[in-house]
Amino acid sequence: MEREPLKRKPNVAVVGYGYAGRCFHAYLVELVPDMVLRGISSRNEETRKRIEKEQAVHAYSGLEEALADPQVDLVVLATPHDTHAELAVQVMDAGKHVVTDKVMCLNLEEADRMIEAANRNGALLSVFHNRRWDGGYLTLKRCWESGMLGKVFHAETCWSIHGRPRGWRAERKHGGGRLYDLGAHMIDQAVNLAGSPVRNVLCRMHRDIAEMDVESHVDCLMTFESGLTWLVQTSCLDWSPRPRWKVMGTEGTFVKTGLDPQEKAMVAGDIDSARESPENKTRVWTVQQGVQVEMVVETIPGRWRSFYEDIAAALIEGREPAITARSVRPCIAVIDAAFRSAESGESVPVG
Repeated sequence: MEREPLKRKPNVAVVGYGYAGRCFHAYLVELVPDMVLRGISSRNEETRKRIEKEQAVHAYSGLEEALADPQVDLVVLATPHDTHAELAVQVMDAGKHVVTDKVMCLNLEEADRMIEAANRNGALLSVFHNRRWDGGYLTLKRCWESGMLGKVFHAETCWSIHGRPRGWRAERKHGGGRLYDLGAHMIDQAVNLAGSPVRNVLCRMHRDIAEMDVESHVDCLMTFESGLTWLVQTSCLDWSPRPRWKVMGTEGTFVKTGLDPQEKAMVAGDIDSARESPENKTRVWTVQQGVQVEMVVETIPGRWRSFYEDIAAALIEGREPAITARSVRPCIAVIDAAFRSAESGESVPVG
């Protein structure tokens, strides 16, 4: 079914008022002039009082009330990972558009069911992969595509902390664990930069915290059809910092440390105040005129609000968003393969 242009500012309902719903989605939606935050849903009465006080918008008693509101055009699911598929299909069958927080869903079967519902209803279905607008990612993309690194043959991305996940993120049944959380961002970035399909995955998961049933450390090695290898590593038991990016090509090596500063600034209430620490600037080692040099490359400033600016424009104009569910499906395929590999101990093909 074709999707008709909205031709006006879309009204948005956010479902969930935890950290993601409050600090990411509600905050970023309100920064977009072509969007209106109409309401936020919570089944908890005390939380609804907080919503009305902190956000000055309507507090829906649940998803059902938001879907019954004829003014709502777009529903944002800031809910546990295991609910995304079921709720997204429910929203689209009710005639609304959907953005799910990452991870899109838990497996390929769920991904395909969501995509089929979007096609059946002529609905926009997108996934909040805001990390495609990280400064480090944008800077690597520019260096890669400019040819500065030559032919890229190996990459390593690492996002590790020392601290246990809390709440549902520590529970396997809800889609908790490192791979569905931070790993999903890194896999999505890799798949979109590589320019080649992933052929197979070899994954090792450690579960070293007895009272948790999710992985504490992940090493996920992807081999692309082009021959590129890419190691994604994420842990909650890492005591020391490591480079966020290390990418090797035939003509140079790209190294970037530190996390994008937008999150810290956003949580403090002013994402535009985000500034990168000088020690985290991008460095590229290469050869110029026969001499090996180390270059400091200015990091392109990240811009997470671009995600919702694009969603607003896509709805108003009736076009596809920059991040479609179909473009995220390869990321889910890798995650599917990673769990199969970790269970079997062998490299497995990506379906």
